[in-house]
Amino acid sequence: MTGFANLDLPVDGKWLELLKGIAPGVTRVLLLFNPQAAADGGSRLSRRLGEGARSLALESNAGPVHERDEIEHTIEAFARPLAGGLLVLPDNFINAHRELIVTLAERYRLPAIYPSRAFVIAGGLLSYGVDVLDMYRGAASYIDRILKGTRPGDLPVQQPTRFELVINLKTAKALGLDVPPSLLARADEVIE
Repeated sequence: MTGFANLDLPVDGKWLELLKGIAPGVTRVLLLFNPQAAADGGSRLSRRLGEGARSLALESNAGPVHERDEIEHTIEAFARPLAGGLLVLPDNFINAHRELIVTLAERYRLPAIYPSRAFVIAGGLLSYGVDVLDMYRGAASYIDRILKGTRPGDLPVQQPTRFELVINLKTAKALGLDVPPSLLARADEVIE
């Protein structure tokens, strides 16, 4: 097996830390994912995030969704009590419904962190994830090596080395959140 991993497990604790940093009033977090599309059914990542949430005094709630209609129901049910936040896990199903998820987070006034900048460009609050352009650059070198005769099975799986933090200030303002200067200084991109 060869290729480029698009998730580095230590990033999970960083998601919770960043969400709590931008929205310190959050006491509960919904982990939104599709068990059929997420690696290991989302169980390993969900378990790790649950452990990390406890260390930040957050109540962690798993939010498995299998169909588009379940997304709205799950987010709406979670949002009824106050002080909730949303952590969207990376999987293809979730990515396909990013605009719906961003719209629902806005409607229910949930501070949310996403796995990729595409969510923030669509109006989401913040994202922290693998720098996709950096992965593409690495993939080009693998393609070159394969075309020159290296067997794909001889190439190791590459772990991500660059991550990007993207913050949407317009969304933060709409949610009544003040983005700490230290978080702004760490951002790779700030959308105003």
